[in-house]
Amino acid sequence: MVALIVLIIFLFMTLAFILAIIFKRNDIADVAWGLGFIVVAIFNTLYYPQTNTYIITILTAIWGLRLASHIFQRLRSRPEDFRYQQWRTDWGKYFYIRSYLQVFLLQGFFMLLISLPVILAGYTFTYLGIFVWLIGFFFESVGDKQLAEFIKNTNNKGKVMNQGLWAYTRHPNYFGEVAMWWGIWLISGNPLAVIGPLTISFLIIFVSGIPLLEKKYQNDPAYQNYKSHTSVFFPWFKH
Repeated sequence: MVALIVLIIFLFMTLAFILAIIFKRNDIADVAWGLGFIVVAIFNTLYYPQTNTYIITILTAIWGLRLASHIFQRLRSRPEDFRYQQWRTDWGKYFYIRSYLQVFLLQGFFMLLISLPVILAGYTFTYLGIFVWLIGFFFESVGDKQLAEFIKNTNNKGKVMNQGLWAYTRHPNYFGEVAMWWGIWLISGNPLAVIGPLTISFLIIFVSGIPLLEKKYQNDPAYQNYKSHTSVFFPWFKH
């Protein structure tokens, strides 16, 4: 089954790469991210139709569709994300091959690792997992909505979002995404599958999530003031 999932992810990310070439937008990878997990969950449930795989598929679909829709709505009215634009310049004539390997296939590899709670579902802590997932979904969806409304208000141009959930953590959406994958792991109940939530936690906290955004605003005095009294990840009161 794992070999089949590997093939499915490979084909899915290759298709996403082809679409990126057609539309000249590598940030299609960001939309494909959430959708890929749904594909994995559906195929896994077809092979192992049992209560916890159905629950995991439903929760994964809710998360993946919301995330993909949110990112698509954000990107459709903007040029390609600044990270991918920079890579077009940096990678030069090797742009396409490096995009395929370092963006799409690498993302597929992490998708496989993070999907382990979906693929290796066993004995479960179903109710606790659902509870943790719901907390995560609340923080990610509400945090994204609050930020979108803040950005939409022209009076907030140049200001730092420090309201709502953003008053308790600088990255409520990232906290929510990590919490949801820990919830899915609890439902899965397979000890080996802990690799999944550990991977997404490591990527978001130390690699491609929080560090990139924090670096982007490192010269912004208002953000640095916000940073000095607001928790970076776990929600907490101002200090």
